[in-house]
Amino acid sequence: MQRTFENSWNLVQASARILNEDRALLLFPLMSALAFVALFVAIIVPTFLVGGPESLFAEAKAVGLALAFVFYLVQFFVAFYFNAALVGAALIHLDGGRPTLADGLRIASDHVRPILGYAAIAATVGLFLNNAGRRGQTGGRIVSGVLGTAWNLATFLAVPVLVTRDVGPVDALKESARLLKGTWGEQISGVLGMGLAFGVLAGVLGAFSVGLVVVAAGLGPFGLVPVLVVLGAFWVLFALATTALQGIYRAAVYRYALTGEAGVGFETISMREVAELG
Repeated sequence: MQRTFENSWNLVQASARILNEDRALLLFPLMSALAFVALFVAIIVPTFLVGGPESLFAEAKAVGLALAFVFYLVQFFVAFYFNAALVGAALIHLDGGRPTLADGLRIASDHVRPILGYAAIAATVGLFLNNAGRRGQTGGRIVSGVLGTAWNLATFLAVPVLVTRDVGPVDALKESARLLKGTWGEQISGVLGMGLAFGVLAGVLGAFSVGLVVVAAGLGPFGLVPVLVVLGAFWVLFALATTALQGIYRAAVYRYALTGEAGVGFETISMREVAELG
């Protein structure tokens, strides 16, 4: 267990070094978050005004399903677009370059049509799994969860494929599933390992944050408010950083699947050892 955690922490450190060298990578999850806020205002708020998200799934009517599909489509497109920009920029670094914000956005924009097609497929799958989970009994929810996990694994490398090859979304999904056969250990162990490292770190920082709030509360509003503002900004930055680090690792796994090497920044990390220790 200790060795597994050490290896997971090494993955976080390797990804963090890349993020520190190319801090523009942090802007992609930030832009994605801002886009989701705009999406919330434009779609979610009106949805709550007419009965909440449950109303979209209350009845299997064409209008309700169409609205739900549009919501999923826009949500997935935003996520995939900025994830594509992040992965594309990370791949430039892994190849020895120095990516900029414009590089990542250009890569995503050059592949906007297949990204939209992939978002449409993901929206269809997401709508199906969500509907199955809501309407099914315990067994149905379990099946939905298993299928969702399998889908996430099979599509782990779909975005890197989309931004590096001139293929459509269906071919990208097929290629991602094919690459899974050779990198399933790195994918599963790396994601779970980084999740473990982030979880431990978040737990420690969370305990510290709670203690800080308790101390600040004793100082009155003038002591508590600034602390809450600072902590809020810190946790937003933490969430953005973890998203960026996971995107960097996704790019490294893809490069490893193609070349046998993860690239610049991961020279001291044995990807095969990652798979064996997961």
